[in-house]
Amino acid sequence: MLHLRRQIIILCLISVSTLHAQMKCEAGKCSTGKEMSVKVPAKDESVTTTAEKQKREHKLTIEQLFNVRTVTVKKTVSSHKQTNYGYIVEDESLKTDVTAWYSGFVEKLYIDRLYTIVHKGDALVKVYSPEVYKAKQDYLNSIKFNFKYPSSAMLKSAKIKLELLGVSRKEIEHIRQTNKVKRFTTIFAPASGWIFEKDINQGSAFKTGKKLFEIVSLKKLWVEVKLYQNELEKIQTLDDFSVKVKGINKIYKAKKSLLYPMLDPKEATATLRLTIDNSDKLLKPGMYVKVSASTDDNAHLVIPRTAAIRKNGNWYAFLSTEFKGEYEPVKIKLKPLDNSYFELLSGLNEGDTVVNNALFMMDSDAQINGIY
Repeated sequence: MLHLRRQIIILCLISVSTLHAQMKCEAGKCSTGKEMSVKVPAKDESVTTTAEKQKREHKLTIEQLFNVRTVTVKKTVSSHKQTNYGYIVEDESLKTDVTAWYSGFVEKLYIDRLYTIVHKGDALVKVYSPEVYKAKQDYLNSIKFNFKYPSSAMLKSAKIKLELLGVSRKEIEHIRQTNKVKRFTTIFAPASGWIFEKDINQGSAFKTGKKLFEIVSLKKLWVEVKLYQNELEKIQTLDDFSVKVKGINKIYKAKKSLLYPMLDPKEATATLRLTIDNSDKLLKPGMYVKVSASTDDNAHLVIPRTAAIRKNGNWYAFLSTEFKGEYEPVKIKLKPLDNSYFELLSGLNEGDTVVNNALFMMDSDAQINGIY
């Protein structure tokens, strides 16, 4: 009897344990305490309309459901600014050499020191030249001979010889009117400016072709700006140049003139020449200047550099489609704008949404299926 009671109790405990295990399994856990997988009926593909299917089949897309960040193609206004340094130098086109067209001796030096301001027509030096004196005598004799025996060709030839020797028209006219010849000849300034070179003194002798003076006009000057090699490409787009000189409370405007066709191999720098007006006469050759350059404001369509990827010589971006998680590779044309953005030339429009981390799409099914 006692043995029978024990068997009944054991059977009851087993039944309770079995019932408890079944309840846990129904709740989603088995007796081991692990999660049980629950099967969910597959989505009925028939819900997708025929038009949507055709549209999806027409374009090759990439499906990514996670870890994708997007950005919008936007229009931005930008201008490039650049600062360089350089020196003011003389405008070589405004330099004038006063050269002797004959040999002779200095009788009187009117300009006897450097850095004197002269004006066109001012007397520089009075000289004696046997060659010029003889040419004057020949011209006077031609005038007298022509008066008795008209010979215009001989008279003209004698006058041209004086002109080619550099004798002034005023002195030639004086010979014709007075029938007298001066022993000395005056050399006049052919242009206005500063005497930057003087290679004769009182009593000097000189030969034909010798440079006597150099006259430099400072009404316009050059600014030679030093550029590093990586700045050469962008300098072509710069047009607005401002020049600031230490000690002068004025900002000068300069015009781009010439980019020298060679670099200094020691400094690896190129030289850009600017032209600057010096009508106020404050600027001097040798001054150290700061040059600021900028471009006009331009509107660009831009995307981040991370939104573009290059393959087989072409650039691509991944355009968001109307279906969530699907992206269409689009061939685009770009050019660098700055360190963060590309300028978009074609392929996308303002407001389009593209994948920001395009490199992430390299591991997508696009590579597997050869979409791009």
